[in-house]
Amino acid sequence: MTLLEELEQRGALDDVTNRAALERLLATPGQPIYIGFDPTADSLHAGSLVPALMLSRFQRAGHRPIVLVGGSTGMIGDPSGRASERPLMTPDMVRANVEAIRAQLARFVTFDGSNPAILVNNYDWTGPVSYLDFLRDVGKHFTVNYMLAKESVRRRLEDREHGISYAEFSYMLLQAYDFLVLHDQHGCKIQGGGSDQWGNITAGIELIRRIRGQEAFGITFPLLTTASGEKFGKSAGNAIWLDPAKTSPYRFYQYWINTDDRDVARFLKLFTFLSLEEIAELCAAPAEQRVPQKRLAAEVTRLVHGDEALAQARKASDVLFGGEVSGLTDHQLSEIFADVPSFSVDLSSPLKLTDAMVRAGAAKSKGEAARLIAGGGVYLNNRRAQTDAQIRREDLASESMFVLRVGKKNYYLGRVNT
Repeated sequence: MTLLEELEQRGALDDVTNRAALERLLATPGQPIYIGFDPTADSLHAGSLVPALMLSRFQRAGHRPIVLVGGSTGMIGDPSGRASERPLMTPDMVRANVEAIRAQLARFVTFDGSNPAILVNNYDWTGPVSYLDFLRDVGKHFTVNYMLAKESVRRRLEDREHGISYAEFSYMLLQAYDFLVLHDQHGCKIQGGGSDQWGNITAGIELIRRIRGQEAFGITFPLLTTASGEKFGKSAGNAIWLDPAKTSPYRFYQYWINTDDRDVARFLKLFTFLSLEEIAELCAAPAEQRVPQKRLAAEVTRLVHGDEALAQARKASDVLFGGEVSGLTDHQLSEIFADVPSFSVDLSSPLKLTDAMVRAGAAKSKGEAARLIAGGGVYLNNRRAQTDAQIRREDLASESMFVLRVGKKNYYLGRVNT
C-alpha cells in the first residue's frame, strides 16, 4: 500500500493534484512536504491534529516535513472558511503565539535523524520584501479574475454584510509566495492543507509553474464535523486546546472518551497510528463496553500530553466509576466534579459525616443521614463509610477537598474553609 493509498483508507485524503505524478515522486524517499500553521492563538487545538499527524505520517514514510509557522500571514488572517474577518493581531502577539506552538508541533515530528523536520517562519522572507517588489514579482502573475474564482474569495464576496478586505484578498498571494520560497530553498514540491486551502495551494502551484517552469503538487485532507453535525474539536462551545493550561489532560481525555459511536472508527483511523486491522478489531467490541473510545482517548492523550498525563487522566476518570479518590489536586477534583453540588465546611475540629451530609444536601436530617450510612450506601472519597465516621484533615482527597457519594451516582464535593 502506498502512502497516498493509506491516507485514503484512513479518510485523511480529500483531493490531490496529478495523483499519478505525485505517486511517482513519493516513490523516492526524502521528499519535502510543507503545511502551514497560522499563529492566531497561543495554542494549537484538536483540529490542528489532522495536519500535524499528516506531517508525522509523511516523516514515518521517509519524507521530510517542513513545519511553517505563519509569522507574517498570521498578521493578515486567512479568509478561507471564515464568514467574517479575524481581528488584526499585533506583531508582538504573533511572535508570542509562534513561540507557544513551536513546542507543541515538536510532539508530532522529530527535528533530528535521517530525515529531520524543518521549522520555518514565513516572516523571515516576507518581512524584508517591499510592497512594490511584491506586486512586481508575485502580484503580476495573478489576474483578479483568477483570484475571484477561488471559492474562499467568492463566498465572502457574496456576503454583502461582511465582504472581504483587501488584506485578506491578498492572503492567497502570500501563501503562494511561501510555496515558491520553500520550493527554491528546500526543493519542496508538495504542500498539504485542509480542503478549504485548495485555492491557496493551487495558487502556489501556479506561481511555481509560471516563474520556475516546475511542477508542484497539492494534497488536502477533509475538514471534520462530527456525526451529529457539530464542528470537530469543540466541546460545549469551547475549543479543545493542546495546551494543558487551556484544556487539561483530563478534559482532553474526556473529549475523546465521549466520542459518538458513529465517529469512533473514523477518528481512530485519523488520529492514531494503529493499523487498520487493529482498529477493525476494536470496533467489533460490544458498543456498551466503549472499547474503541477508551483506546482512542488513550492514544491521542499519550501523543499530545505524554504517559504521565495519560495516567493522571485515567485515574481521574476512574473516580467517577468508584475508583479511589487520592493523589489528586484541588484543580483536578474541581474539574472532575465541576457539575456536582459543592459545599463548604470547617475542619478546625473533626466533623461528623452525618453533619456533612446535611450541609451538602445529601440528607434532610442527621437521622436520615445515619440510616443511609448504616445501609452501606454512603462513601467518603469512594470508600464505604461507617456509622460513626468523622471527617478530619487527613481524610482530604486533595489539598482542601473531599468527595461524598450517596448511592452510585450522587456526588457532592466538600471544600474546607481555609
